[in-house]
Amino acid sequence: GAIVASAALAHDIGNPPFGHSGEKAIGEYFKSDLGKQFKEQLTQKEWQDLINFEGNANGFHLLNKSRDGVTGGLRLSYATLGAFMKYPKESLPKKATNHIVDKKYGVFQADKNLFLDVVNELGFKPLRKETYFAFQRHPLAYLVEAADDICYTIIDFEDGINLGLIEEEFALEYLIKLVKDKMNREKYYSLKTKKDRVSYLRALAINTLIQDAIRVFKENENEILNGSFSVALLDKSNYTAQIKDIIKISVDKIYRSKEVTEKEIAGYHVIKNLLDVIVRSSNAVYENNASNYDKLIFRLLPEKYQNLESSLYLRLLQVTTFIASLSDSSAVLLQKKINGEIY
Repeated sequence: GAIVASAALAHDIGNPPFGHSGEKAIGEYFKSDLGKQFKEQLTQKEWQDLINFEGNANGFHLLNKSRDGVTGGLRLSYATLGAFMKYPKESLPKKATNHIVDKKYGVFQADKNLFLDVVNELGFKPLRKETYFAFQRHPLAYLVEAADDICYTIIDFEDGINLGLIEEEFALEYLIKLVKDKMNREKYYSLKTKKDRVSYLRALAINTLIQDAIRVFKENENEILNGSFSVALLDKSNYTAQIKDIIKISVDKIYRSKEVTEKEIAGYHVIKNLLDVIVRSSNAVYENNASNYDKLIFRLLPEKYQNLESSLYLRLLQVTTFIASLSDSSAVLLQKKINGEIY
């Protein structure tokens, strides 16, 4: 339990500002004229790490990055790191198979040696034998994934209702479909506010899906332990149809709403501009040809990011990791400072 809880707590630590659109913005910067100048100086795998930036791999990187004289980052147990790694593979090949491990990737080239130490120590079975490594998951990674999937599916839906993006009666109908066998109707109809009704159904829905995920895990335990289980636990759920309905509504009404779209557009500009300015200043400082402006920009970075790596790949990853560590508001604030809008 403690291992799963720890891995679940850490699971989003590598996500950049502006969510998944932030990941895409980082990748598109390196694909653009501003970033692709570096392509010829990197290996194919290093380049793929940057143009297909992945929060899961960045999470593994951050958890294990030495800092302030402390080696090994947070120094988590290998079991916790194993449970954290939903996608124990490198960035290439991209989506080689329909196996759940190939959905994304979970390790940068910078962390390959530690990653291989972890998977070898834990006895992960290779998913395939070829130039690009990929391994079967740690069994507990399925539970971490289920916890993530359940929470974001239901809580995002709840937020959409409370924010008025989804009509209450329409939305509650879908939650009730999920929990109708466990619902105390007398209690439900005694609740006076929309928020309380939604909260009650949300708690029931999460509990229902947790119990069903446990059932799926137990029924497929042998396949999970021997590495032949190739889908997410919720893909085998008794409530797959209801989950798909809720996700479809969330995509249409929340993730594609005007408010979210405007935020993502702004995020693209913020991340692209921060990468451009900070990458240029960091490389100029390293190459001893920095202008005074470059030096000022470089001094804005936290001290732990001012110890520049000799490898271009590691320097680019260093800057990207810094920007990915920012919250939405911190990224916007830094952009405004660089633009001279505030001081």
